[in-house]
Amino acid sequence: MIPLNELIDKEGNVYEMTCVAIKEAAIYSAIDKKKEIENAGEKIVSVVLTRALNDEIEYTEESGSEE
Repeated sequence: MIPLNELIDKEGNVYEMTCVAIKEAAIYSAIDKKKEIENAGEKIVSVVLTRALNDEIEYTEESGSEE
């Protein structure tokens, strides 16, 4: 289940958090974590969004080239 109330109330850069969640979901889909999540009766997107909303996913911003 997607935590909509938490998503609506989230402070900060929601776009950035969503991009991180999308990348994390792609990683989960490509590895055995997908089977583990689905066997538990959950969906990858819901699990990843919950983790992103709870700031459980660590990431760094890529530094672009400055001109």
